[in-house]
Amino acid sequence: MAASLVFRLHDRGPELVREVLLERGWEEYDKRHRHDEDWNLYWRASLFHKSDYYNLMPWQRLNHHPKTVGITRKDYLTRNLRRMRTTFGSGVYDFSPVAFILPNDYIRFLAEYNRQRMSPGLPVHWICKPVDLSRGRGIFIFEDIKDLVYDSTVIVQRYISNPLLISGYKFDLRIYVCVKSFNPLTVYIHQEGLVRFATEKYQLSHLGNLYSHLTNTSINKFSPFYKTEKGKVGQGCKWTMSKFRHFLHCQEVNELILWQRINNIVTLTLLAIAPSVPHCPNCVELLGFDILIDVKLKPWLLEVNYSPALTLDCQADIAVKKGLISDLIDLMNYRWVDRFRDRAYKRKLHKCLKVNRSSYVSMPALTNVKCSTQKVKEKKQSQTSKHNFRSEQRQRSSSASGQSGRLHQDFPF
Repeated sequence: MAASLVFRLHDRGPELVREVLLERGWEEYDKRHRHDEDWNLYWRASLFHKSDYYNLMPWQRLNHHPKTVGITRKDYLTRNLRRMRTTFGSGVYDFSPVAFILPNDYIRFLAEYNRQRMSPGLPVHWICKPVDLSRGRGIFIFEDIKDLVYDSTVIVQRYISNPLLISGYKFDLRIYVCVKSFNPLTVYIHQEGLVRFATEKYQLSHLGNLYSHLTNTSINKFSPFYKTEKGKVGQGCKWTMSKFRHFLHCQEVNELILWQRINNIVTLTLLAIAPSVPHCPNCVELLGFDILIDVKLKPWLLEVNYSPALTLDCQADIAVKKGLISDLIDLMNYRWVDRFRDRAYKRKLHKCLKVNRSSYVSMPALTNVKCSTQKVKEKKQSQTSKHNFRSEQRQRSSSASGQSGRLHQDFPF
């Protein structure tokens, strides 16, 4: 019988990951009873150290690729998209609002600000965001440059002032993206994301009302209107993506074109950093893409979130996030990995693993383990495991065909 799969959580969280893995028959890592390397999955919300990648064993997985900060930090994302726009043209990379990194780009921003002020038509509004904060902290919207005040590095982005509204409320989409590999780029998009609403009706004349302009749940759950009925939006501030798709269908919107544009945004954004991310077959990355749709049904990329929140604040969260984590575990394709770990410790094969020191990851050593255990594997391959995680193995075939549960492969096509 194969050894139980073991997961390790940093700082005791997130609780949802623990719940899903325990339900699937995994065991939680306990350093009092296990070796330091006796685990299959290490999950943490923050960055891993370089040594964590360097010392990986073949049976181990991490929930982050290295160097994804190139799109998850707002100033780096701005630079990378600007570079890609220069290389491939604004006709391809036209999905991100014009943005400036201050203070470095202040002169460029001032020139654009004055140009827009002198142009006829409606006034242009701007949104200022700290580059390394999340959950809507430090964000404000302004029209007059005299209201631009900052004391740290920020990005100033042209504000999309004509968002699509539902019952008068602004919303954006949280698209969950799983990157299995950056080299070659292999991307899956979860079909059941979230729609996040502001909790007060959209009014461009009241730029200081964050409940009207921001859709972050961390802000809107404190709104006095959070639990009130808000037209078609209902109570709270979230929908599932399924409910949003139904809404689009009722409005006779061409969903296929909209979702293809969103898929293109995801792929083109990831391509901006793919060449710079080291090859790490033992890693998977869960990202949260925030997409705004304007009145012309054009999707805009607002930002990319590292370690998107996995808290369960409402029924929509429960409906979406638990299945998301379960499908992500399926995507990791645990089949014989637990046997490798078990045999390595029982036979002390880990002493013979040849770690490739030129790479972050020791995955090339997997070939040595496979060769050493091939006879045992062939002997037991036909046996049916009665362990709790046997359901893990029945769900593997779908990932080979570009699908793992509700994770559908976006790239390669």
